[in-house]
Amino acid sequence: MFVSRGELIIRFDKVSFDYGPMKPILHEADFSVRRGTKLTLMGQNGAGKSTIFKLITGELKPETGDIHTDDSFTFAVARQIMPQEDLGRTIRKFFERSFARKVYDIDPRIDKVLGVVNMPADHEKLIRSFSGGQQARLLLASALIQDPDLLLLDEPTNNLDREGIRHLTQFLIDYKKTCIVISHDAAFLNAFTQGVLYLDIFNKRVEQYIGNYFDLLREISARIEKENRKNAQLAKKIQANKEKANYFSHKGGQMRLVARKMRDEAEELEESMVDIRKEDKTIRPFRIPSQPELIGEIVRISSFSIIKSHKVVEKTAGISLKKNTHLLLRGPNGIGKSTLLEALANRTAKGASIAAGVRIGYYRQDFSTLNFEDTVRESLSGVMSVQTEEKLRAVAAGFLITEHLINTKIGHLSEGQKGLVSFARLVLEEPGLLILDEPTNHMNFRHLPVITSALTRYEGAMILVSHVPEFVQQIRIDEILELE
Repeated sequence: MFVSRGELIIRFDKVSFDYGPMKPILHEADFSVRRGTKLTLMGQNGAGKSTIFKLITGELKPETGDIHTDDSFTFAVARQIMPQEDLGRTIRKFFERSFARKVYDIDPRIDKVLGVVNMPADHEKLIRSFSGGQQARLLLASALIQDPDLLLLDEPTNNLDREGIRHLTQFLIDYKKTCIVISHDAAFLNAFTQGVLYLDIFNKRVEQYIGNYFDLLREISARIEKENRKNAQLAKKIQANKEKANYFSHKGGQMRLVARKMRDEAEELEESMVDIRKEDKTIRPFRIPSQPELIGEIVRISSFSIIKSHKVVEKTAGISLKKNTHLLLRGPNGIGKSTLLEALANRTAKGASIAAGVRIGYYRQDFSTLNFEDTVRESLSGVMSVQTEEKLRAVAAGFLITEHLINTKIGHLSEGQKGLVSFARLVLEEPGLLILDEPTNHMNFRHLPVITSALTRYEGAMILVSHVPEFVQQIRIDEILELE
């Protein structure tokens, strides 16, 4: 268990919470957070990590149990996605919303916190004019500017380039207050984490560990090995008792009493067997089929635009993509990578052409290609050329989309589950051109090797943007287009 000298500021006491009978999140969960600690909150996609944040902030209330907090402590949350209502606001108006009361010296505070996230900007600039990575920095800055006692960060490295992650990591190393981070980036977490809160999707409880993520893995592995060893020993005794009971039961007289005693002992031993800790489920290996009839050039990029020093700059290129050709777009946050991908997906990119008849599979980092009012079933069936219930369910099951999720609205899913639905749609679409914008965001680390393998084996043309070097290094890349 995690131990710290700081005073308790949060304590969950047998807290249970669910989103209805089909979606339990917590069952009598117990854990505590001490002042000044830096913790990681981990768990499978859809387990309920963001829900725990909402319970801490009071946005949600527990069904049963109690959440004890220090009445004097303040908190701030850096969320994953910029709210739609903030996109039309200026930077100044956006940061003013971080405070309950008017702050008269807001401008120097904004400049200071933008320096922390390495993104100086005009305070009159609209939020929607920033890239996804820049918006991620603004969300982080909106929490930091409040200088809270407890900082809650929900996937803060998503969309950040290497420089942004470096700045954030150093900030958290130097941070003197309490911090809880949700992230699937092990290298980032291990740089500053002192303990792990692990939300078990099977028993709906929170396990508390000392050390970083690798320490967690070692402790869980040792525990599973110990449980397996204990059960193996009990199983041998149970089998021996049952065999003796069967032998003595045929002898008659006092031997039958011995047989009954042996059976009773076997039953007691069976009750002593422990439930082996279950590991998070991983998506099944999958293949994204390529549109079969395509031949020749699929995409040509002869020129493109970037944003440099707040100005549009035209660049020339000589990119030609055919089947089985994978292109990586590379450049810092704000240079225009996502803008170029969107224009390509919409066939409106100036200086680029896509062959007629090519089906485009587009994975957006903000999931705006998904209709949040659709159920998962409607979203998947909507991209199928031939409607087959058996195929739809088989593909969905491979991405951990279970029976109770298939009829859930997209908007009610976690960000990680939306990502799995997006990959399932790509499998059913069978695109000739695959356009991927940060496809590892929100993904459980256990899924990444499976995704890496599927993308490497994809036989159509592919254009990828990713700021995760470990992911990019494992995928087959044939060409790189440096935007800067």
